[in-house]
Amino acid sequence: MPVHWTVRQQRVEDAAADGDMGKLAELLAENAIASADLYHRLFVAQVDVALRLPDEARLRLLGALADRYEREGDREEKRVRLMALVEMVGRGLGADPLGERRAEKLLALSRGHSYWHADRMEILAEAELAAGRTLAPEVVAVFRRASTESYQHQGLAVLAAKLTEPAVNPGEAWADRAIAELPALDASWTALLRHATTATASKPTAKWEKAARSLIASIGPDAVRGTALPWLALVGRPRTQPLERRQYEADINSAYDPYNANALRGLAWILSFLPSHPDIVRALGALVETSLRKVAGIGPRNPKVANAGVVALSRIEGEAALAELSRLATRVTYKNTLKLLDTALEERAAVLGLSRDEIEELAVPAYGLTEVGRSVQLVGGTTAELSVDGSKARLVWRNAAGKEVRSVPAAVRRDHPEELKELKAAVKDLDKMLSAQAERLDRQFLAQRSWPYTAWRERYLDHPLVGTLARRLLWIVDGETCGFAEGALRTLSGTEVAAGPASSVELWHPIGQDPAAVVAWREWLERHAVTQPFKQAHREVYLLTDAERNTGVYSNRFAAHVLRQHQFHALAAARGWRNKLRMAVDDEYPPAVRELPKWGLRAEFWVEGIGGDGENWDLDMTDSGSYLRIGTDQVRFYPLDAPENSAHAGGGSYSMWLPDGAAPVRPLPLAEIPALVLSEVLRDTDLFVGVASVGNDPTWQDGGPGGRFREYWTSYGFGELNQSAEGRRDLLTRLLPRLAIGGRCTIQGRFLHVKGALHTYRIHLGSGNILMTPNDTYLCIVPKSAAVTGTEGSYLPYEGDRTLAVILSKAMMLAHDTAITDPTIISQL
Repeated sequence: MPVHWTVRQQRVEDAAADGDMGKLAELLAENAIASADLYHRLFVAQVDVALRLPDEARLRLLGALADRYEREGDREEKRVRLMALVEMVGRGLGADPLGERRAEKLLALSRGHSYWHADRMEILAEAELAAGRTLAPEVVAVFRRASTESYQHQGLAVLAAKLTEPAVNPGEAWADRAIAELPALDASWTALLRHATTATASKPTAKWEKAARSLIASIGPDAVRGTALPWLALVGRPRTQPLERRQYEADINSAYDPYNANALRGLAWILSFLPSHPDIVRALGALVETSLRKVAGIGPRNPKVANAGVVALSRIEGEAALAELSRLATRVTYKNTLKLLDTALEERAAVLGLSRDEIEELAVPAYGLTEVGRSVQLVGGTTAELSVDGSKARLVWRNAAGKEVRSVPAAVRRDHPEELKELKAAVKDLDKMLSAQAERLDRQFLAQRSWPYTAWRERYLDHPLVGTLARRLLWIVDGETCGFAEGALRTLSGTEVAAGPASSVELWHPIGQDPAAVVAWREWLERHAVTQPFKQAHREVYLLTDAERNTGVYSNRFAAHVLRQHQFHALAAARGWRNKLRMAVDDEYPPAVRELPKWGLRAEFWVEGIGGDGENWDLDMTDSGSYLRIGTDQVRFYPLDAPENSAHAGGGSYSMWLPDGAAPVRPLPLAEIPALVLSEVLRDTDLFVGVASVGNDPTWQDGGPGGRFREYWTSYGFGELNQSAEGRRDLLTRLLPRLAIGGRCTIQGRFLHVKGALHTYRIHLGSGNILMTPNDTYLCIVPKSAAVTGTEGSYLPYEGDRTLAVILSKAMMLAHDTAITDPTIISQL
């Protein structure tokens, strides 16, 4: 039966009064181990009894406690408590019976990220400092990290304030470089970096900014930029001193050191106080993206650093910063950071008297391009040709004779390093912005925007960067569909479109179009070898089915699928949906939601966690407790302001949370949803299933963990085709005759049949899974995680369908199956 602390206190006082230091040591040791916290008032009261003893008695008590420590053996948790107790009781006596052991313990502590707050390791650190010794930088780092956590005693904050060296914590590449460079820099640099570590607010205060500007002035703005940017370029690199992870601990080695994270926030703010420079904008944009990369068990690496980068960009004037904010707004999915980006862009738009859409259009820079998709620059005696090829930028060097040279000329490297640096940076900037602008254009279908012809030509068709995308899309000018070919906008018949300043332009969508006209435009694009940046002419159209007319208010078209949760989560965010990762906890979660404010609607995709019960826990969960897989259910539509539905993380029916007395809001009939909205929402859900389904995994032929998903994997991997797969079949039917392997391939039902020398292969057009003769034996070929190779030189009418590229790559390989060299494939043939 537990002993009450009042009784424990009385026993301690009695032993002290009797002068029995052996007994007192045993009682204090027992209570230190039993206490939830060594600084708990009930235990501190017992330590105070010992501290009131005469020095001679305390010395004897100290010796007894040291002996008790040695007798504890290898039970580390108890030994830590006892060591801290020795230091608490021996404070001020001058005796140090466990000095060597303490130093060893602190050194061992440096191998971890932090420590359990109740162990009060700061007591050991204070004793080490009191003994006249310094703490190793790695030990300092542990206490600094611990001081940033919510569970901390005032004593830890006091200790952390004393630990001023080094300026930042070692163990991260950028911080190690800063520590190494500081001795050779102006003394103000150390002060500036220490000031940066105090950046703990959401944005700089006037006082903080004033102090930072004073330090910048003493160093020089150019020197600050030239020193800080190389540091930031190293952010996110693997730790130089990996930390030991405890069981079930998150991936601490991929996360930022929390103390250094404050320094990064401060450095981001400091850069915004400098004169605007393209390199600063690039560095801040990279910092935002690096800081939002996902870490196992944590989520985004450090949203506070990302937010600081956005705040810094929002303070910088000029086109470059505005363009970076606009680009990030298309790439960032983390809700709070995206909200900051939206606010920054809205504020810029308000200042300029423009709409948010207009500010994003005007914010796109040319990055050195002087015409649509191309620029030519003379660097020394060599010509640098910067161009856009599809979704990628290319930099080509030509000699005086106009012949392409393979590498950067030595004279350019030697005599024109700054021009070379800018050209290389432009290639990276173009690649990032091309991707961002393609995503922005893809989202315009539901925006239903219309542009005056003159503004549209300037911002889209003739823009040096956006024009490379806009000229590969179909548009409607004054009600007439047209595409760009042979230097002009043309109709299906090839007639040049006559348009004037009063003309109106819209983005074309296949819904509502005559099917024959859609097919004709697909053929027009193929004839002109136009590869669209995303599916437009070949875009899937999802019309209301009889089954959905019968269900009335929900669609089951994409129900009963098994998806990889984290891949689904990333896809949903990229497509503008709001979703929460489901944890295996007793809690309610909302469905995946896409809000459509311009339509006054909210789409919901109902999902639930799968498994996690009993013996399957390790097979169904991540180390942090989130479901690996989710099951899909209904798609519904509600008014935008309707209360949100929710369901238990592990399943069960969804229900609407209602304030007292409020009536439930019924889902809207699917027949009343605008056809464009219904089609685009269902296309998103088809994408989620088509990409994230476990049925796409070629290694799951055994049914996955425990074989539980074998039936689903088989039905999905070789079953009926979804809408996107049917479109893939139609496209391949037209493309195959043009391919070198066309004579070996036929389309039959759900499969692409490929005749090799060893076998005939059937590649499923939905999953890309393969069966081969005889007996439909399964053939496992795992595509590379990087971009699929093997389709170079083959025309595809649109970008972005990785499954199509995988199918073609597999077909080209299997058509020449005797030339395969991969041993894992050969062993199956």
